[in-house]
Amino acid sequence: MRTPRFFPLAVLVVLLSAVAGGFLGGAAQAQVTQDQVTQQYRIFTAALAAIDREYVEPVASDRLIYDAVGGMLQTLDPHSSFFNPRDYAQMRERQEGKYYGVGLSIQTIDGDVTVMSLFEGSPAYRAGIRRGDVIARVKGEDAKGWTTEQTAKQLKGPKGTKVNISIRRPGYDKLIDMDVERDEVNIVTVRGPFMLDGQTGYINLFNFSETSNKEVGDALEKLKAQGMKRLVLDLRDNPGGPLDQAIQIANRFLPRGDMIVYTRGRVPNADQDYRGTDEADFTGPMLVLVNRQSASASEIVSGALQDHDRALVVGETTFGKALVQSVYRISEGAGLALTTGRYFTPSGRMIQRPWDNTFDEYLTYTLRDQTEKREHAAAQLKYTDAGRKVYSGGGIEPDKFFVGPVQGFNPTRFGRALVSRAAFANFAERYAAEGDTRMGAATEGRKRLSRGFQVTDAMVAEFRAFLQDEQKLKIDEAAFAKDLEFVKAMLKYEIDVAIFSVSEAQKNLIARDPQAQFALSQFPDAVKLTELAKSRTSTKGGN
Repeated sequence: MRTPRFFPLAVLVVLLSAVAGGFLGGAAQAQVTQDQVTQQYRIFTAALAAIDREYVEPVASDRLIYDAVGGMLQTLDPHSSFFNPRDYAQMRERQEGKYYGVGLSIQTIDGDVTVMSLFEGSPAYRAGIRRGDVIARVKGEDAKGWTTEQTAKQLKGPKGTKVNISIRRPGYDKLIDMDVERDEVNIVTVRGPFMLDGQTGYINLFNFSETSNKEVGDALEKLKAQGMKRLVLDLRDNPGGPLDQAIQIANRFLPRGDMIVYTRGRVPNADQDYRGTDEADFTGPMLVLVNRQSASASEIVSGALQDHDRALVVGETTFGKALVQSVYRISEGAGLALTTGRYFTPSGRMIQRPWDNTFDEYLTYTLRDQTEKREHAAAQLKYTDAGRKVYSGGGIEPDKFFVGPVQGFNPTRFGRALVSRAAFANFAERYAAEGDTRMGAATEGRKRLSRGFQVTDAMVAEFRAFLQDEQKLKIDEAAFAKDLEFVKAMLKYEIDVAIFSVSEAQKNLIARDPQAQFALSQFPDAVKLTELAKSRTSTKGGN
């Protein structure tokens, strides 16, 4: 697309054309649509000029345009969205799954550039930087008051170059100086993988990027080499991502020719059927774990495996986000994600949930309690390949229902508040790993723990004191007692994440996770489904 001379106004022209018919309309109405857009554009520019000339104080024109575009898209559906150049670049970086830098995520909190998380194996991780550290200086300059974007720009750079930073660590008096060598940072989407027992493999796919299919393939090879005969694919809290990755991952478990998903819409080429193009990599019994925050590509994978009776789906009803988002790079680095169609599972289920006019009920779906049974209209009834009943109308309903919205647990409101306030993660910063000798691993005042540690009553008591004294939180005694196993599990998990690894934390958590443990008890039913699926494939091949 030709780059316009004036970015903000040009963006609006392109977007108005898109919504009115540039992307969605047919040739017969093109001239009428263009005339309408021109007239509406004049109204908008007149209003913009009046604001620029008369408003009580100066207002940046790009802010006005960005907010206007966002407001326009909010009248369409919950997921059509506009990306300013910064957000568009960040979105593409997440999708591509790699960049060159030091490998951490940061956020400016009260003027301090604070480390929120690290990518395992990244330069920052190897240097000993920890979650909660403050980046005080970069290249000798005081970073106090820097924005997240300003800091990230300084930390990224060519592979092999070094960046000098100084870390301020809570509880440690001196700045920690280090030269961190930039490297390719892979934003992995598979945590683990590992064997739960001698025959059961576990893959946690917590996001989708352009590397996800390869990561799942590598994980399958690793687990099969360790003797895997059956698999747990964990898609809980996975918000989705690129469609092609969902199709390729589903195809690793489904035979060539099986429908995986199809789309229907108005734009040219919106009506597409997507089938498996390769033979399956793994044909053993499978469980798929989902919850209310599994969405989009997660629902495509779980819906396809359920419709073909290939896997037993366990957990909660998924979010119900299945709008085809076509992403356009509009101009000057800005982008637009516009809904151009809907996804349907192989049985014909529409995954997308309906939404209210303000999207409030739709967007607060994950905060509401779920029940096992939902009311369905007769027209929503569909059937799997083996004749099992499944339903359309929003989300993928599990074959076996088990509530577990927070790491497989169903804590009280008090317990959920502890998670939202990052109480467990903040408390974990009091600990350090035994034998950690990385340059940045300054641990004055921190207690040392070795792998395999257990959460003791003394640690729970210390956590209670931390909530009262430092978090200034009044403890709900009844809720705390009810959530005790959840509290212990989350303390173990967050300390493992902070001082060992996410993979180790995940492996230890699964042993306590009620939802996952319930799922494992359902493997006999998963075996029956596998036999059905193999019988169907054999019959199809014989014809």
